[in-house]
Amino acid sequence: MGSFEAFGLFDPTEQDEEIDEDMFLSASELLEKNKKKKSQTGSLPRSNTDLDLKKSNPAVPRSSTCLDLKKTVREGKGMRGVGRSRTFSAPVDDDYTYLPPEPQMGNIEYKLKLVNPSATRLEHLVTQMKWRLREGNGEAIYEMGVEDNGIMTGLSEEDMDSSLDTLQEMARRLAATVQVLRQRRIETRTVAEILVRKVPDDQQAIDLSVCVLGSADVGKSTLLGVLTQGELDNGRGRARLNMFRHLHEIESGRTSSISHEILGFDSEGNSVDYAKQSTAEEICENSSKLITFIDLAGHQKYLRTTISALTGYCPHYVMLVVSASAGVVGMTQEHLGIAVALEVPFFVVITKVDIVPQHKLKQTIGTVTGILKSAGASKVPLIVKTSDDCITAASNSLNNNIVPIFCISSVAGTGLQDIKQFLHLLPPGVGQTEASKLEQELPEFQIDELFDVPGVGTVAGGLVTQGIIVENMALKVGPFDDGSFRQVQVSSIRRNKAACRLVRAQQSAALALDIPLAQLRRGMVATSPQGEQPVACQYFQANVCVLFHPTEILRGFRTTVHIGNIRQTAIIEGIHPVKGMKSSDQASVMFRFIKNPEFVKVGARILFREGRTKGIGKVTQVFPFELKEADR
Repeated sequence: MGSFEAFGLFDPTEQDEEIDEDMFLSASELLEKNKKKKSQTGSLPRSNTDLDLKKSNPAVPRSSTCLDLKKTVREGKGMRGVGRSRTFSAPVDDDYTYLPPEPQMGNIEYKLKLVNPSATRLEHLVTQMKWRLREGNGEAIYEMGVEDNGIMTGLSEEDMDSSLDTLQEMARRLAATVQVLRQRRIETRTVAEILVRKVPDDQQAIDLSVCVLGSADVGKSTLLGVLTQGELDNGRGRARLNMFRHLHEIESGRTSSISHEILGFDSEGNSVDYAKQSTAEEICENSSKLITFIDLAGHQKYLRTTISALTGYCPHYVMLVVSASAGVVGMTQEHLGIAVALEVPFFVVITKVDIVPQHKLKQTIGTVTGILKSAGASKVPLIVKTSDDCITAASNSLNNNIVPIFCISSVAGTGLQDIKQFLHLLPPGVGQTEASKLEQELPEFQIDELFDVPGVGTVAGGLVTQGIIVENMALKVGPFDDGSFRQVQVSSIRRNKAACRLVRAQQSAALALDIPLAQLRRGMVATSPQGEQPVACQYFQANVCVLFHPTEILRGFRTTVHIGNIRQTAIIEGIHPVKGMKSSDQASVMFRFIKNPEFVKVGARILFREGRTKGIGKVTQVFPFELKEADR
């Protein structure tokens, strides 16, 4: 909770206790660290291994179960980095012949060899692959020629051919695609890394959501326009025009609302955008992985809208955009602090590198890395320069201590291929097992936006937090001013601008509801009429930590509270066990919404702010709303 010391709210020169960062380092970072140790001590023994990476061939055939894996390994094809695994960027003097021990959970599997298994053994291997795919939500990485303890033993060419044949047969039985990511030679033996991908049967593509944060005028909308439209910017903001939703945004050039854009990837890692497909529906149909960008406002006066999107849409990742010319400004630190407080994995993109001299770019990178490493944050920055770095960054993306940094230009196109490859390789934030549990719950939908569509009627946009919502389903919407919930029917559903029959947990969608628009408001929820009935509340209690306050928070303090899609001013009615709270203090606080009752769940994350005051916490108790006689 005290991690906001890193963002200028406390003395930035204070440092926390030293931590052992080796456990968070990727293979390439460990290698770099060892090289530095050697230059300092001169006593690091030289490894006698030899790395023999071959250049990637752009003419790789489409990944499928009939891919000739043996030929791919021999010829060095399929090395374009379409998977998440450890990487080896170039021949180096000091190498290593080990990986971390095989994780029991997750989607990474080590196999020493798979040579002529029996029928029973093959069935067991297929079941194991199916489990790894479920852990990775449709993606699994196989390290061939590696023992369970991580030692890279390697295989002869004959054994590698036989093992790849077996792996291909395992994938064929599951209707999965197989692609060799890369290989390395250890003397005369070979270690191969293979990506196995299978889109879950009940999904059209593997979905990820990425919120885009950053100060005003850093090029967020321009970057999204270049990524999703497939065309470079002209230097005067042409690419961002398709991102804007309102006339005043086009006139001012600044985003003030929340907009959604999609970018697809096929099984080879090629981007599927509007340059190749004319509609969003075609992009979805031709993609095995779909990235949904949520473009947020960067100006100070729209900060409440930005925080509402972060708490309401529950993104898998955050992309923090920094201008190379302006550097790290106040709003950048504000956004960075919010991402850390909400514990969302994030990565940094430095834009406009084509218009600044090299020393200015190095200065900006140094400032960013300094903030990430400073007290409380304890982040390990990873500057991405090569294709191999992209895979290293993606494989460590769910590790909250690793923060990749990309340097790009939306005009010259510098670094765009790297960030596309990284986005393609990003692992889903929620495993399929956890997603299945959410889908088995009764449906719940958070209302974030409201529209009156001619010929359709009331349309509510938002996020399905749990369960599955289908067409013609009956839901209860509320709470209204009297704390009640009213039954409505879902007449149609649209997702990614295309009609669909159902939406699942963690997916955003637009629902057409048979209720007048004037009766609804943002912050409401639509829940199932079955099971336990939803209860509205005006008072709730939460354990909170004050990240920063210039003086002391006392009873009667007013602040804007963010809980999921809820954004409303609340008054602190009581603080226990103390009378007041200062920076870094923790206490149990009673809040009261000043206007409407809301639907709040115990355990929900709360973020409150007012001016420079910031705090986070979790809801511990809710009190059912009671309509006063005067309000009847």
